[in-house]
Amino acid sequence: MQFIESQAALEALYGTPGAPALRKVARRLTPLYRQWIMASRFCILSTVGADGTDASPRGDDGPVVQEIDAGHLALPDWRGNNRLDSLRNIVSDGRVSLMFMVPGSNTVVRVNGRARLTADTAMRARFDRNGKQPATVIVIAIAEIYTQCARAPMRAGLWSRDDSAGLPSAGDILAEMTQGEIDGAAYDADWPERAAKSMW
Repeated sequence: MQFIESQAALEALYGTPGAPALRKVARRLTPLYRQWIMASRFCILSTVGADGTDASPRGDDGPVVQEIDAGHLALPDWRGNNRLDSLRNIVSDGRVSLMFMVPGSNTVVRVNGRARLTADTAMRARFDRNGKQPATVIVIAIAEIYTQCARAPMRAGLWSRDDSAGLPSAGDILAEMTQGEIDGAAYDADWPERAAKSMW
């Protein structure tokens, strides 16, 4: 198998992007990009660091991010698995990409930029949920915003199907990875109550 080793070889296979692909890029929030991002309750946060890359799902019951100003977004770090993969990367590198999605829309809005992590009291208080606050907040300086081509969600039928029947559960996978030391069925049975108590 031969691999592509140069930008020139890559570009020879694809050609140049069309004008719309280049002209849709903004350097800060515009009214329509703001409207779209504030409708999104879910995004994928991608980071890069000394130990590799990470992509992490982020979700909320309202806008997944808050606008600080037209050039900055704030993303709360609500409770997760405490691996801190994304956060470690941000502390060591700072380059991030976010993919914002809205159920029912095949459009994906991407934000590329640089992030910093803060435990600032006032910033954390912006996300207060009945006395609960995120441990930290990711502050993203926007470098560019643009819509992603809708073909991938369209090809996948992302919002028009449910392929989850018969998939292994998180408990099944834990049981496999621990050779049965963790009781997968018990993990799955306990998960809804555990999650409800630690959602925020």
